[in-house]
Amino acid sequence: MTILRDISIFWAMLHVVFLFIMLYRSRFTSRKIRVASYTAMGVLMLANGVGMVIYGMEVLGKVFLFTCSIPSFILLYVMSADKRFRFLLSFCLADTTCLWLMAITNILDYYLGGEKYILLLVSRLLAFPLLEYLVWRYLRKPYLELQDSVKKGWGVFAGMTMLYYLLLVVTVQYPTNIVNRPEDLLLCILVLVLMVFVYGTIFTSLYRQLLLYRKQQSERILQEQKNMLKAQLENQQRIRRMKHDMKGHTVTLSGLLAAGKTKEALAYLKGVETEMDAAYGQFCANPYINAVFVQHFAKLEELGTKLTIDIQAGEEELPYMELCQILSNGLENACDALETLDAEKREIFVQMKYNKKYLTIRIQNRCRNDLHVEKGKIPATDKAGDDHGFGLVTVQEAAGRLGGDMLCYTEDGSFVLDVMISCHSLKERMKI
Repeated sequence: MTILRDISIFWAMLHVVFLFIMLYRSRFTSRKIRVASYTAMGVLMLANGVGMVIYGMEVLGKVFLFTCSIPSFILLYVMSADKRFRFLLSFCLADTTCLWLMAITNILDYYLGGEKYILLLVSRLLAFPLLEYLVWRYLRKPYLELQDSVKKGWGVFAGMTMLYYLLLVVTVQYPTNIVNRPEDLLLCILVLVLMVFVYGTIFTSLYRQLLLYRKQQSERILQEQKNMLKAQLENQQRIRRMKHDMKGHTVTLSGLLAAGKTKEALAYLKGVETEMDAAYGQFCANPYINAVFVQHFAKLEELGTKLTIDIQAGEEELPYMELCQILSNGLENACDALETLDAEKREIFVQMKYNKKYLTIRIQNRCRNDLHVEKGKIPATDKAGDDHGFGLVTVQEAAGRLGGDMLCYTEDGSFVLDVMISCHSLKERMKI
């Protein structure tokens, strides 16, 4: 009846892949991942099956780490979008959980089911699908969200799961299978129970980080809304003042026209137009986006910054909430960087225009000479306090919600922030 035991082992190995695929983000499409995973794991399972027939389960159990765990680790690492500690945690989590189930069912079968392995097979046929349902139902979504939101702090948890995996392998398999070492059974049970508390601690800590991230994200959105409403209020006050000033301009123009001084009236109108552009700021037809420009360019003028502006978008309907977040955080970071420079070095170039099928936004400002940011990396903030360091993260998240992407880097003494959003994504967003 060892065939039942062998089937249960292959069943468990297959579900290790299922469980891991639920917990990690792939570099490739779902179809490619399924084909590659199942093909590679099929080869591993076949090789281990042959090894089991030739050498027996006792020998294979001792080298299982090298014949299955390490090869599958390499395979899945190549396909994973997450590297280093996030990948290590997901891999060890899937492997350790499945190994824990195998140990529990093995012990129950030995002491309650005799040597026919019927209980072993039935318990594993039921336990693994149940585990995957629970992971899919309660763990997968918050775990993937956590991988997206939390960039640091994965090393401690990954180290805990890796050490526990090794502890479980040694406890269950060395020097022989635990069912052949009744004197170590109590120790094994204590280790298995300890795993529940260890993983409970890990998940609790990770979930608290997720709640903290959500809270910080909500606070950032509320702050952006506050800034936008404040800018809108300032715009309205400028418009009321402009209406008041227009009365005086009308009287002057009426006098000039009545006196037949047409050239003087045209020159006066030109002066009024220049004054309005400078004082009230009309950078963009969209009132929300324009309010962001007005607010931050006023700060830049106070700093004596040399401004170069190229705004060729905004007359059409746009998802202003995300675009305001992108522009506001990008310009705020630029203002902070320029404040640290000498007045003669303060320069900024802002561009917002359509490029073929994309809306592109570029904010390029002078920065410290010792600042170096590689493409594809978000620099850490050097400000003190927990309420700093979210600007570029917010830009990246806002661009992602619009189906776009962000890239920042340093080049020739300037910090460059590029955001590209497809026009198709903008149109789809406006339909929501």
